[in-house]
Amino acid sequence: MTDTIENTETPKTEKPTKKSWFSRILPKRRKRKDGAPWWRPSAAALIALAVLTGGLALRYVDPWFVETVRLRTFDAYNRMHPRQPPPKGQNPVVIIDIDEKSLEEMGQWPWPRTVIADLIAAARDYQMPVIGFDMVFGELDRTSPARIADSIRRASDDTVAELKTLPPNEVIMAETMRTMQTVLGQAGSNGQQVKKPTAISAFTAVKGAKKTVGVPAEVDLSTYAPSNPTLIFNLETLEQSASGLGVFSVDEEVDGVVRRVPLVVEIEGVVKPTLSVEMLRVAFNASSIFGFIDQGGIREIRLQSKQGNFPIPTDGNGRLWVYYSEPDAFNTPDNTGRWYISASDIVNRRIPPERLAGKVGLVGTSAIGLYDIRATPIEPRLPGVEVHANIIENIVMKEHVAYPVTSSLWEFVVAALAGLALIILIPRVGPVFSLLGGSVAAGVLIYTSWHLFTEEHILLDVTYPTTLTFAVYAVMTFANYMRDAAEKRQVRTAFGQYLSPALVEQLAENPDMLVLGGETKKMTLLFCDVRGFTTISEQYKTNPQGLTRLINRLLTPLTGEILKREGTIDKYMGDCIMAFWNAPVDVQGQELRSIESALAMFKSLQALNEVREREAEAEGIKFLPLNIGIGINTGDVVVGNMGSEQRFDYSVLGDAVNLAARLEGQSKSYGVGVVLGPDTAEEAKDTYPIFELDQIAVKGKTEAVNIFTVAGGIESRNADYEALLADHNSMLEAYRSQRFDEADALCTSCQGRLDGVLDGFYDIYRERIAEYRINPPAPDWDGVFIATTK
Repeated sequence: MTDTIENTETPKTEKPTKKSWFSRILPKRRKRKDGAPWWRPSAAALIALAVLTGGLALRYVDPWFVETVRLRTFDAYNRMHPRQPPPKGQNPVVIIDIDEKSLEEMGQWPWPRTVIADLIAAARDYQMPVIGFDMVFGELDRTSPARIADSIRRASDDTVAELKTLPPNEVIMAETMRTMQTVLGQAGSNGQQVKKPTAISAFTAVKGAKKTVGVPAEVDLSTYAPSNPTLIFNLETLEQSASGLGVFSVDEEVDGVVRRVPLVVEIEGVVKPTLSVEMLRVAFNASSIFGFIDQGGIREIRLQSKQGNFPIPTDGNGRLWVYYSEPDAFNTPDNTGRWYISASDIVNRRIPPERLAGKVGLVGTSAIGLYDIRATPIEPRLPGVEVHANIIENIVMKEHVAYPVTSSLWEFVVAALAGLALIILIPRVGPVFSLLGGSVAAGVLIYTSWHLFTEEHILLDVTYPTTLTFAVYAVMTFANYMRDAAEKRQVRTAFGQYLSPALVEQLAENPDMLVLGGETKKMTLLFCDVRGFTTISEQYKTNPQGLTRLINRLLTPLTGEILKREGTIDKYMGDCIMAFWNAPVDVQGQELRSIESALAMFKSLQALNEVREREAEAEGIKFLPLNIGIGINTGDVVVGNMGSEQRFDYSVLGDAVNLAARLEGQSKSYGVGVVLGPDTAEEAKDTYPIFELDQIAVKGKTEAVNIFTVAGGIESRNADYEALLADHNSMLEAYRSQRFDEADALCTSCQGRLDGVLDGFYDIYRERIAEYRINPPAPDWDGVFIATTK
């Protein structure tokens, strides 16, 4: 229990304390065997501290093997919880697949530029907003008429001359591109630069605010963006007709897996967008792409368009952490995949228009021998074009995965705090409790990391903090293993300073007594509260200490009456007392003992008021008597240690507790000092003068209960009581039958009897009857009174 009052029978050596059970069972700071003070770290602690410091330094440096473990953990998250794609038909992107079927129908690759022009025209006719190519058209088409004329054998001069008069295939493709928004791909290269990169997409870098478009960037965005020495370009004729240019090269991690893809790249000081970002810029008719820089590098790439803003969180190098969905099926009959649609079916207009209209078209290849294979977290062999499709859906659906700087900071802090906690706790609570605590903490960390990934799409590494923490645990446990026996002896010594030897052994044999939980028992609950306490408090506005002394003068005798009759004080709530019977030890006749306590409390209150009245008269101040109301109820409740793992109280819970509290609040409403619940009254009716008060539905409950009061002590059960009880019950029966005149007359005849102890009650009923005469209840009224106050 949190608050107790010392019983006069309690030995001085067993004074109650406000300490929780946990604070009682923990050992005191022990004296070190080497004679050093407790606060000076031991050799084991210094070794563990060195391991912790070295581990934190290693995390700061973040070598490849540490990074690889972290990356593999994030891969596992993606595999266990892949991104959920949009419903079929609602995906924002399709892959125009140069597959085996297309090669069979339209010839070997590379296709003539005229065939590519037909593909672009088909995308235009399908009302696709943009088509992008995950490939480079860097060489002249060998099937152009002039080049055929140079290579043809045995053709007439007229035929050759006529072929040379026809336009090159690149011109036809370029003309078609000008009728359809087209983004051409460029590839990063380590070779010699052929020409300066074309800056079709102006790129802005900012520090906290937008700045003027500048290429090269006014803010040194190129310092953070991934860099390529050179680019492989498309033919100039094609690039001049394109709506945009984007770099489609992707970088692999140290283990060869594609997880983070740059959204911007730097080429000789020029910052260029990658293919996926540029396609969306063109599709949304956006005029600008912004980069946001902080001290950690590029923290965000943002598309701004009439359709809205699309902020894309990146790492410090402007790379998007791709959140992969399950791989799509390609080379399927009838194009049943989510993304892949055969290019030949688009050129030949075999696809329903609604499947392509409004979709971003990404041209790539899955044909054997043509497509580039990429290792990804979701699939070890994934076509590279599908990586770009995932990026586009990540951006459009705003389902990004981010590994912000704060995640790294939290990992560092968690590892440091967990390691320090183990260094401090293991010598004091032992390795077993430390392991349990560490395991719980690790479980919480793992759950937090998983929750952040699945719900917030934020990555938080759990492997390194957990590994480092358990490394510290292993060092500390090994160093302290030989001290376990002494630790146990010291715990027993600490118990003996607070508890009796018998209880110490009982706790040692049954540690479950110290854990949260309880048992169900039939108990009697008592609530006592001071009436009109606000008015009394106003008299002590300038003397709060005086108000405290007054409350103590009141609660002390009232508490004594409860304790004398085997009651247990649960707690004090300001001027309110909560007590119960039948726990922690059984109490025979608990209902009678609670009523006896209530009657004794009123006698003690009367004696206190007499003393206070004389004091007030002597001091010449106004006397305000103290009045109390009591509610008592019996029922099944749960009793035991309740609270948190850090602190808990021995207390009770249950509906019977709530009803007891409500009954105390109704004592003033019925003009009586004590209100009893039905079970309490049933057990006391043959011992005390019990009267029924009403059928009431207290606030917070829908079911009505019969409530009662006690009109005096055992000596009051006499002939007068029996006569009054008969008239009293007749009055209630007439009242509930809506015979209000008869009930009114009976109230009048009952008043003044038994020394007028129930006169206030009858006055209240006469007021109700007067009201019902004016506003009669419904014919089917059951006599239940609905309480509107607590």
